[in-house]
Amino acid sequence: MLYLKNLTYHPAVSSVPILKSINLQLAPQQMGLVVGPSGSGKTTLLEILAGLAEKTSGEVLWREQELLPIDLRYLGGLVFQFPERHFCGGTILEELRLGHPELSSDRVHKALDEVGLDHLSLQTSPHSLSGGQQRRLALAVQLIREPHLLLLDEPTAGLDWSMRRQLVSLLARLKQEWMLLVVTHDAGDLLEIADRCWTLHHGNLQQGAEPQTLRTNSQIGS
Repeated sequence: MLYLKNLTYHPAVSSVPILKSINLQLAPQQMGLVVGPSGSGKTTLLEILAGLAEKTSGEVLWREQELLPIDLRYLGGLVFQFPERHFCGGTILEELRLGHPELSSDRVHKALDEVGLDHLSLQTSPHSLSGGQQRRLALAVQLIREPHLLLLDEPTAGLDWSMRRQLVSLLARLKQEWMLLVVTHDAGDLLEIADRCWTLHHGNLQQGAEPQTLRTNSQIGS
């Protein structure tokens, strides 16, 4: 179980905290959905949980054990909103093996199979892939690391309807083995697979309505 207790983030350059007393808990094989507008602190929250930024106060716990940023780098795998900007490998194989030079062929194919890309040549350039395929490859890069928690920043942004549906189906499969925390400004199709839902506004996190209620209201309004 992941617990956030009174988590705050207030960098010296900001006149007000970016995150204010965040409390959250999420269980294995659940997907949590944090919904909020741009500038609400969503990406910052993920960066803290990925060990890329350090909280100002509060606690991050995994199974009752408090975690430091170095621990969080092993616990979580972060998929950025625009993962193609972070690709460094010239081929899919090089991208997957960055930091893992001894990676076996079996692990490579298993990771690609889990995200539905095992049909592609390993010599394909990551930058030649479609937007949806690039999101899938970024997920495979994190799955290679075998994290306990997958962190996704706006995973469906910029994708067309078909690609969004494919990605939602993929996340539904992945949460059978991993804990997922997704942040987005538009819940949309993600509501149907969310187990927990929160809203984040001006750094304040609030428990949202149950995903089933939100899904029903969305259907009524459509």
